[in-house]
Amino acid sequence: MKEAAGEANMTVITIVLIGVVAAVGAILIPRILNSMNDKSCCQETGGYTSGTECMLNGGTTSAAIKNYRTSCN
Repeated sequence: MKEAAGEANMTVITIVLIGVVAAVGAILIPRILNSMNDKSCCQETGGYTSGTECMLNGGTTSAAIKNYRTSCN
């Protein structure tokens, strides 16, 4: 009986760990994909990324940022 209870506990632990890994993946993967999309969009419009900002024409300007936002979204 003890052996069966031990295996049942390991099964529960395994299922919980799989759920935790799946939840972390479900949170991280969309963020990574959005970040990659933003960076590629910035490069397509002739800019470069500095941290999380798209730098165009040597620096960010309101017209350049507006162009960047409308061209990729």
